[in-house]
Amino acid sequence: MSPPTKTRLELTWIGKETRPRLEPRILIEDPERSYHAPHRVTPNDQFDNRLIFGDNLLALKALEAELAGKVKCVFIDPPYNTGSAFEHYDDGVEHSLWLSLLRDRLELTRRLLGPDGSLWITVDDNEAHYLKVLCDEVFGRSNFVANAVWQKKYTVANDAKWLSDNHDHVLVYALNKETWRPYRLMRSEEMDARYRNPDNHPKGPWKATPLYAKQTGSTEEKSRRFLFKNGVAWSAPPGTSPRFPDDKLRELDANNEIWFGGDGTASPSRKTFLNELKLLGPPAPTIWLHSDVGHNHEAREEAKACNPSDPFGTPKPERLLRRVLELATQPGDLVLDSFAGSGTTGAVAQKMSRRWVMVELGEHCHTHIIPRLRKVIDGQDPGGITEQVGWQGGGGFRYYRLAPSLLEKDRFGNWVINKQYNAAMLAEAVCKLHGFRYAPSDSVYWQQGQSTERDFLYVTTQTLTAGQLQILSDDVGTERTLLVCCGAFRGNPRDWPNLTVEKIPKAVLDRCEWGKDDYSLQIANLPQAPAGGHVADGPGQPGEPERNTSATEAARAGRRRVSAAVPNLNLFDPPPSGKGD
Repeated sequence: MSPPTKTRLELTWIGKETRPRLEPRILIEDPERSYHAPHRVTPNDQFDNRLIFGDNLLALKALEAELAGKVKCVFIDPPYNTGSAFEHYDDGVEHSLWLSLLRDRLELTRRLLGPDGSLWITVDDNEAHYLKVLCDEVFGRSNFVANAVWQKKYTVANDAKWLSDNHDHVLVYALNKETWRPYRLMRSEEMDARYRNPDNHPKGPWKATPLYAKQTGSTEEKSRRFLFKNGVAWSAPPGTSPRFPDDKLRELDANNEIWFGGDGTASPSRKTFLNELKLLGPPAPTIWLHSDVGHNHEAREEAKACNPSDPFGTPKPERLLRRVLELATQPGDLVLDSFAGSGTTGAVAQKMSRRWVMVELGEHCHTHIIPRLRKVIDGQDPGGITEQVGWQGGGGFRYYRLAPSLLEKDRFGNWVINKQYNAAMLAEAVCKLHGFRYAPSDSVYWQQGQSTERDFLYVTTQTLTAGQLQILSDDVGTERTLLVCCGAFRGNPRDWPNLTVEKIPKAVLDRCEWGKDDYSLQIANLPQAPAGGHVADGPGQPGEPERNTSATEAARAGRRRVSAAVPNLNLFDPPPSGKGD
């Protein structure tokens, strides 16, 4: 049989078709590590930020149900795969595996971005061009915005073997480039200094700008002459056309908005007033000089100020993050960084009144990020962009860790519910697995999750009797439906049309990969390539996200979640004596 015909250009690598089956974990807050200011400093203080400790791929999956379509800006600074032995990262991942790991994270990231969202990735020459093609596959080549070049070093390496490496790349993608637009840069004092008022015009400072533009229009229009009130006859220079019609030129002339030079003999030009600029700032260039956005040495000095005894080895300067957030967000927007590193993204977002979520697996989450954020919140971080933005402290964050896997193996090798899970954790985890919103009712014990106004979920590890299921069915009524996830049950589920009954963990065993806590960028943790070292040569389309069908949807489709109606032992609860917990 001949191989399938390729229908598009694509990047292939060993193991491309291998995709993890991620468990949607729940997040557990640790109040002891959460932190906030004792009072509001400004009305724009952001308190509900999140720092998540754990594998970033699992964390992105954990956030998917809640944040899909809500993130305004994603900034990531992934390990560059240079082979350098950074203390805080295993940065020597083999090329193909590095691409697979970034691809998995980019696909989840794309689902989190809102319709006006954008992705910004810093990377060096070692992987930038492969990463560009990979991002083209995930986001679509038409959504590539720019490759900004950041001057990370301001000196030339005289011992360079080939060329002195002075830059990194910032790849920029929009979820929808047709509708997405970056914000403009703030005007600088240097820009405003170009506007003066030598004739004391009542509109204030102005700058002389040409009355002509590049050549357009008819021959007659290009040769048009205009006579100003001072007797000067003007026509556009050869190869150009008048920028304004005659009526507009008369208006400008009448309002003393035409400049003929200090002695009145210069070629006429328009007075463009500073206070009438429609666009208050310029667009960002694609060359980011160190004088504007910082450099590596500046970043290391900021890291030393936060942790003098053990500074983070590969930080980014705060001014670089400020540039990204100025172009991509407004105050109050949500920013995500799943490779938090030293916490620069969160520190800058906090100072700029943006909401943020950061994810970090390394222990420097506790030794570097948390102490840095506490200083920022307390107003005790004088470095970085603090003075530029007038930061005085305020706000806070919540610290979360990923819950352990819902299932673990018992001594006989069978998958059972993890004994670290209490009733609330179990209900929340099962809700997430089935696509329900965890919303436990204070008054109705079986309303633990909800997918629609009339569709609910109830979780218990007990064995439910036919009598208990009948009581549940009567409580639910004919206008609502209930998905019941229990340790075991007795009776025939078809006797209760408004209930869908399934046994846990049996019903969820095939949903995902259980018991795996680490998908990090380390070779030891990566999946093996397919047998024979096959290189992907199919269409390579990203996998579709898992679809979770609610009880209502299942009922409408005529499908039922039914397990064998035979007695079973409980998972770890005692036998029920009443109508369930």
